[in-house]
Amino acid sequence: MRSYVRGIVAVLVAVVAFGCASRSTPPRAPSGSGGALQTREGLASYYADWFNGRTTASGTIFSNDDLVAAHPSYPFGSVVRVVNLRNQRSIDLRIIDRGPAPAIRARGVIIDVSRAAAERLGFISAGRTRVRVDVLRWGGDN
Repeated sequence: MRSYVRGIVAVLVAVVAFGCASRSTPPRAPSGSGGALQTREGLASYYADWFNGRTTASGTIFSNDDLVAAHPSYPFGSVVRVVNLRNQRSIDLRIIDRGPAPAIRARGVIIDVSRAAAERLGFISAGRTRVRVDVLRWGGDN
């Protein structure tokens, strides 16, 4: 009987030890995500010049020369990688504002970027382009 109890105790100790062990490698991101926390596809547009110098929803002053963007729900300070799916150019942007407006979102626009970002992504003349938005880091404040 003692050996039976010792056997059960040994199995329980092993189960607890292995169940509580920490992982030696961090969990992997889903296949095809490139390590992104979240990925979405849709259209991107860019801010009109008259927004320059205005206060954004986050309280910062907008400049079309900054590498920033507006998203309807991502927390302010989040960092996203925007990839132009037509030419594969990409840029990392910080979310500082809310937008696009609901009527524009209804037409498939998921993010507004600054003019500087649109120039680097290569879609100034088109006005809009198909993009993938990968969240690289969540911001801390709403």
